[in-house]
Amino acid sequence: MTADPVSPVPRSVHREAPPAVTAMVRLIRDSWVKAEPYLPEVTQFFYGMLFTLAPATRDFFPINMEVQRNRMVRALVHVVQMVDQPDDLVPFLRQLGRDHRKFGVVPGHYEAVGTALLAAMKTQLGPDWTDEVERAWAEAFTIIARQMQEAAATDTNPPNWSARVAEHRRLSWDLAMVRLEPEQHIPFRPGQYLSVEVPQRPRLWRYLSPANAPRPDGSLEFHIRAIEGGWVSRAIVSHTQAGDVWRFGPPLGTLDVDRESGRDVLMVAGGTGVAPMQAMLDELGQWGENPKVHLFYGGRTREDLYALEGLRMVASCNPWLTVTPVVENGPGLVGGEQGTLADVVTRYGAWPGHDVLVSGSPAMIRATVSRMLVAGTALDQIRYDPFTID
Repeated sequence: MTADPVSPVPRSVHREAPPAVTAMVRLIRDSWVKAEPYLPEVTQFFYGMLFTLAPATRDFFPINMEVQRNRMVRALVHVVQMVDQPDDLVPFLRQLGRDHRKFGVVPGHYEAVGTALLAAMKTQLGPDWTDEVERAWAEAFTIIARQMQEAAATDTNPPNWSARVAEHRRLSWDLAMVRLEPEQHIPFRPGQYLSVEVPQRPRLWRYLSPANAPRPDGSLEFHIRAIEGGWVSRAIVSHTQAGDVWRFGPPLGTLDVDRESGRDVLMVAGGTGVAPMQAMLDELGQWGENPKVHLFYGGRTREDLYALEGLRMVASCNPWLTVTPVVENGPGLVGGEQGTLADVVTRYGAWPGHDVLVSGSPAMIRATVSRMLVAGTALDQIRYDPFTID
């Protein structure tokens, strides 16, 4: 399992799970409530057992395991708890299985992870770890591992790609643009993201979205903001140099614009979350006719809207695009709105007949999606790709 996994968040209306699955998930959730206060102990036992059972897995993780902390165990448990939501979980797991090929994961590694997780839970829960609880955890993990392994086995793409930094430019003190030229074409779609490993932080994989549609030369452009306490983002912004070689996992994600649907599009982007929106707009700009697109682009201050002028230029040449800047603090902008993205977008109502695409920090996504649902937007209208930002 990856050292820094993404976490799925429900996005669709679910079919009712069979009673046996519902009972299994209830046992898993109830037992985790008892174990979660002891997460450091669970985590320590888990990694110790995993590296004993499968020593090769140690190379999947950063040398400094303090950076890793509890990420993997939390993500594993979150995924296990979603086993009754196959409409969301199965596509996510299949993507994750393909992504894990970059580590050289083999079936035995899945078995070791499952054994270590169950052993860690059993050690912490003691008498609360009944045969029934153990069977529930084992069955759920088996379902997860099977989906991931099947996806990995059928993927014909390379397990990873390499690209060389051609340009690194600071856009502000905490923001950088990095352009890379891959050795082989990376078959991504506009709106997708990729896992990235940089030489300054080996084994610390992070997820980044290209800000451009596929180009004839295959080059990729990324916008990275240094996050407080962010090992990878700060290294990229401050220390990336031309000639550095980055490694990429396979493209992931579900954001895209369906030009044939007949529906207009609402895009909601916060900060560097505008990058996948820029990639999709870049592709739409190649067509003469498109659905109407309204992009709300927000940040705490005007300085956060680093891509605004470029977006306004695109809108000036394409009548199907409307760009509305949104700032939370400080003076407002001409043609803009004041407040959070969640506040501003819902002032316009429920956006019936629109496909809604949301991108930004996990907190921004949660707040915006929640407010839109309360405002009457249907859940199946909304799409977003949740992933950790550092």
